[in-house]
Amino acid sequence: MKLLVVTTAPISGEELRAALPDGVDPRDAEVMVVAPALQPSPWKFWLSDADEAIERAAQVGQESRQQLDSEGVEARADTGESDPIEAIQDALITFPADRIVLFTHEGEDQAYREDVDPAEVRERFGLPVDRATVSGPA
Repeated sequence: MKLLVVTTAPISGEELRAALPDGVDPRDAEVMVVAPALQPSPWKFWLSDADEAIERAAQVGQESRQQLDSEGVEARADTGESDPIEAIQDALITFPADRIVLFTHEGEDQAYREDVDPAEVRERFGLPVDRATVSGPA
């Protein structure tokens, strides 16, 4: 099974396992972590001040990959576009996933454009979608 994990904060293997339905073990899967380069506000997004967002996304991807690897889940990581839907679309070109797992913040902790609707992702890409909440900075 190929799992495309889209996350806005570093995740662990335990968090990934908890987000998946029973019977899906990420240790038996090929995992691609994509961290969208989200902006904290619309203001920064519209000013195209992307350097900090790209740096943060690279850090989230690397930390997630290292944490997953240390827990027996082989993973690779990449940064994605600032729009999570576009990040998913781009990732699916080179990584034909069987399932998508979305990790996002909720409420006031959400970054600009982080409020991805799992139903929209499911409909657009025709894949099962799981969603979980993360903590920590976006």
